[in-house]
Amino acid sequence: MVSNESSLSHVNQAGEANMVDVSGKEVTSRLARAVGTIVMSSETADAIVNDQIKKGEVLAVARIAGIQAAKKCSDLIPLCHPLALSKVQVDFKWREQTVLEIQVMCKVNGQTGVEMEALTAVSVAALTVYDMCKALDKGMRIEGIVLLEKQGGKSGTWVRCS
Repeated sequence: MVSNESSLSHVNQAGEANMVDVSGKEVTSRLARAVGTIVMSSETADAIVNDQIKKGEVLAVARIAGIQAAKKCSDLIPLCHPLALSKVQVDFKWREQTVLEIQVMCKVNGQTGVEMEALTAVSVAALTVYDMCKALDKGMRIEGIVLLEKQGGKSGTWVRCS
C-alpha cells in the first residue's frame, strides 16, 4: 500500500501512477548526459572499425538510432512528457579494443528534464550495435548505463561523483 504522503512525483495521493503536471514550472535550459558500454570480442570490434559488418556502418546507424530514441522517449517510457529537443549528440569512443563507450548529450528549453531521453538514447544505440553485430558475436554485453550529469530546473546541476 502506498502512503498518501508519498514523495514520488509520479504517484498521486491515491497511490496511482500519473503524469506530473509541469504547467506551472518555469521554462529553463536543461541538459543531460548519459553513458553506457558494449563489450564484444576483438573480432567484432575489428569488423566494426574496418566497416566489415554486412548490415552496414554500425556506428552511423547506432548514432541515428540513439537520436531517434531520444526523440521518441515519451512513446517508450509511459509517464515521460514529449519534449521538443533542441540537441541530441551521440558519441562513440573505444575505451579498450573490445569496449565501446556510448555517450549521449540531450538539450531542451523546457519545463522538465531530459535525463530519460539521454538514458534511452544510450540504451537504444547499444541495442542497435548488438543487433547489427549479433551474427558475429551473440555474447556481447551491454553494461553500465548511467546518468553522468543533469543541468537546469529547480534542482539545478547534478554530476555523478564516480
